[in-house]
Amino acid sequence: MKKSDRPPPKARNERLVIKELADETLVYDEINNKAHCLNSTAGLVWKFCDGRTNVPRITRLLEKEMNAAVPEQWVWLAIKQLEESRLLEVPTAKPEWLQQTSRRELVRRLGLAAVALPLITSIQAPVAAQAGSCRTVGQPCTGPGLGNCCPGQGLACQGVGPTCQVT
Repeated sequence: MKKSDRPPPKARNERLVIKELADETLVYDEINNKAHCLNSTAGLVWKFCDGRTNVPRITRLLEKEMNAAVPEQWVWLAIKQLEESRLLEVPTAKPEWLQQTSRRELVRRLGLAAVALPLITSIQAPVAAQAGSCRTVGQPCTGPGLGNCCPGQGLACQGVGPTCQVT
């Protein structure tokens, strides 16, 4: 695929909770239950992924924001990470060299400070049911039915008190 045939990348914006901070952008993906921390470089690239702006133009915008020369490889690396984090609407056709290039290899190849390279750190967030602790046999619970007893252990909230008991 020629450079000119690649559609511009477009950031997802549905079911995301976004908080922009001074040096990073925090994104919680409600669909995938993942929290992502985009450093300032990755956050700027994501901001410029509007579905109309191509990678060379994103590179120029990034240079303007950072007030420094920025290799186009940085933008492609950010796009690769955004795609892997499911923060782009559709997969973007990337240059062949990028398929096998890691962030570490780019640092070595370009001789750059790793701090400026785009970086996305992600964690899997537990769903509400996984986040809470459940009670075991004989422990006090919060009401009739399952309450906060461990249903996987066959427990329900019953009796005077009430306590978790085998059903």
